[in-house]
Amino acid sequence: MGLFSRLGRIISGKANETVDTLEDASFESTLKQTIREQKEALNKTITASAQAIANFNQLKSDSDKAQRQAEEWEQKAMQALQSGREDLAKKCLSKKTECTQQIESLASPITAAEAATEKLKRQIAEMKTKIEEADRNSATLIARRNAAKAQKQVAEALSVGSISDNAFSTLKRFEESVSKQEAEASAYLEMSGSSDNNLDKELAALQSSSVVEDDLKALKAKMGKS
Repeated sequence: MGLFSRLGRIISGKANETVDTLEDASFESTLKQTIREQKEALNKTITASAQAIANFNQLKSDSDKAQRQAEEWEQKAMQALQSGREDLAKKCLSKKTECTQQIESLASPITAAEAATEKLKRQIAEMKTKIEEADRNSATLIARRNAAKAQKQVAEALSVGSISDNAFSTLKRFEESVSKQEAEASAYLEMSGSSDNNLDKELAALQSSSVVEDDLKALKAKMGKS
């Protein structure tokens, strides 16, 4: 019965070890997968931010270029007026107006692109902070899980020790039972020996009495008495 119980504990222990190993692998892989997904999301956000920044830079560049051109057309209009070419000055001012209109049309997209860029930059900074925190937390969680596992193993070992104590108690009871039986056997032997001694004493007494009778008869014969 003890053998089957031991085999059962061994099989159960091996099964638990397998389950614990699978759980550990699943636990760590889930943590790593979560962090990996966060990093992938960060990369996507960085890509989107780069596109937004590029769009903002392009719009700003177009606006700056239109601003320079507007200033140049104004200078040309002044030169035309100085040369007495009012007709040419009007054409230059017409070009300046086109540049000004372009600047105005770019103002709203530039503002939106700048706001989107700043928002993405903040999101990237926040995501980086969270990922760094997640990396630290994952390492801490794994360490805490390993510590808990070690504590559980210690508790299980102590539990096995209690089982062993019970086994030793059983052995102790067996030893006491055998000692009791030995004591009883010794008592029986002693009692048996006492009975033999009494018998020997009775036999010796009879022999002694017979010798006395013989001596008495001999003495009477010697004295001439019957």
